Amino acid sequence: MNFSSDNVSPICPEILNAIAAESESAALPYGADDKSRQLDAAFSALFGTDVCVIPVATGTAANLVGLSGLVSPFGGVVCHHQAHINMTESTGVAFYGNGAKLLGIDGPSAKIEADTLDLYLGSHISNGMHSVDPECVAITQSTEFGTVYDVAEVQAIGNVCQKHGMRLFMDGARFANAVAALDCHPADITWKAGVDVLSFGATKNGALAVDAIILFDPKLRRHTEKSRKRGGHLFSKHRYLAAQLLAYVQDDLWLRNARHANEAAKALQKSLENMGATAAFPPQGNELFIHMNDDLAQRLRDAGIVFRPWASIGPDAYRFVCAWNSPIELIKSLPQSIG
Repeated sequence: MNFSSDNVSPICPEILNAIAAESESAALPYGADDKSRQLDAAFSALFGTDVCVIPVATGTAANLVGLSGLVSPFGGVVCHHQAHINMTESTGVAFYGNGAKLLGIDGPSAKIEADTLDLYLGSHISNGMHSVDPECVAITQSTEFGTVYDVAEVQAIGNVCQKHGMRLFMDGARFANAVAALDCHPADITWKAGVDVLSFGATKNGALAVDAIILFDPKLRRHTEKSRKRGGHLFSKHRYLAAQLLAYVQDDLWLRNARHANEAAKALQKSLENMGATAAFPPQGNELFIHMNDDLAQRLRDAGIVFRPWASIGPDAYRFVCAWNSPIELIKSLPQSIG
């Protein structure tokens, strides 16, 4: 079993079938096809408000292109120092933001706390043209440590952003896992809480290669589409991105896949703890961070279990990530099969 990432998982059948169906006829390019024209309505129904949908093929593009409309070339993006945009996306924010800078702050379990954010923004002293001033805030849902911002936490951050005139961006590469964990309406942790732009992940949750930039402010559409084009992320055969997204949200496939991955992570936590490991954080989504000794780690490797060390948490820490197709019954039997 491979728990190194949810990116190792295959395409789920519903999305694979949707891709195949698009190969039966020709269609106009660059988003002028019928499938692409359905996206705004489909996601507006999902979120309960009018949205604009800008599909791209990667989560990195969704984050960077999506953020580009919220910050000037001279401004700063406040994020947790462990945020994916800070730790794992190179200088992409500066590249797409034409020089915009990330401003990292701390918080427990990779989450920004509203009070800390309020203090940071309230105590910022601008030196005018000499300084980088905060212009927007970015949070990750689920976080880099597998934790989840609940509804009240997102609302509190949104209120702080409104107080200080900041835009709010949400990196939702694992947004489905967060919604499944919270059992809430997706609106409750996005536009109703003050989120302006969401990167809506699908690739990690059963899609081939697509994430969507969801704009809750339609005035951002022109800039975002131009940024996508300039960055080389406008597909000519755009319908294959749209087909994946439409299949993903049809009949709540996105939530069913996420619920399975979350349940697998909880089962894995129980199995590993029965073998002597301890969880660094309670698993809320599909990521699990575990402390275990070298002997247990080696026994798992010898049994063909793939996972990754995670030194940022500690020398004995490891990350396990479950996916939409993780075999829950096999996971439950690990203590018996490995001993």
